[in-house]
Amino acid sequence: MITFVILSMVLIFVDHRTALLKPVRYSLSVLMTPIQYVSNTPMRVAEWSSDGVKSKGQLQRENVALSNQVRLLERRVQKLASTVAENKRLKELMNSSEIVDDRVIVAEIVGVDPDPYRHEIIVNKGRNDGLYEGQAVLDADGLMGQIIEVGPVTSRALLISDSTHGLPVHANRNGVRAIAVGSGILDKLRLIHVPDTADLEVGDLLVSSGLGGRFPKGYPVGIVSKVSHDPGQPFAIVEARPTAHLDRSRYVLLVFSIKGSVEEPVEDLTEELPSGKISAIDGGEG
Repeated sequence: MITFVILSMVLIFVDHRTALLKPVRYSLSVLMTPIQYVSNTPMRVAEWSSDGVKSKGQLQRENVALSNQVRLLERRVQKLASTVAENKRLKELMNSSEIVDDRVIVAEIVGVDPDPYRHEIIVNKGRNDGLYEGQAVLDADGLMGQIIEVGPVTSRALLISDSTHGLPVHANRNGVRAIAVGSGILDKLRLIHVPDTADLEVGDLLVSSGLGGRFPKGYPVGIVSKVSHDPGQPFAIVEARPTAHLDRSRYVLLVFSIKGSVEEPVEDLTEELPSGKISAIDGGEG
């Protein structure tokens, strides 16, 4: 027992301080994939039985196709509020704004990290589908996080609520910039280093600013839920509620950019949609 405890501590230290065990974790992800699918078998069987009673196979396929189409259309709608506000502030550039097309792919969440201090999910797409580390993950309502580890057929994503994650945002109302970091709670984000005089109000929509080159620009991130001013402190206390359903979304959108993608995705369910460059600040392993 003592030998195994010492060996475990050595492996944890080596994995945390170096990248020597990254190939081992890559290989383990291949071995764990069948186990993940087997563990989901009862749920899949139950869903298959329920769907078989309600509809025929053709209707099921049409329903999936229409659901995916709705998600893609909702992604377009997300950018309307940000585009309108930006056009009001930059009228002189209204007729010369550059549009950058992103490709997206729909993935299913097949696992959640059981560690309560790590907000991570596993999706059923991997390197074979063209995924890469740092890739943005969205649901129908906003940004969820980014890919931090890619396996052959599955990948691990870090959610924006994780305490090690942060990304640059700005208020959609007036363009005030800030950094939104995870609080370790799924329904709470913190804005750090916000000047006490900053014009932020409860209810302001926060969108990704596009600074840093990782997350797409103009996508909803959160709604300001608390603004507190302390006369003795240089920074205000600002909290926000994520717009994405971090604890309920089953399907997600993975955004491909020309800068980050190395190979073309092989899924048929892709579509070119307007977006900006991607950006992120991540204090964790992303």
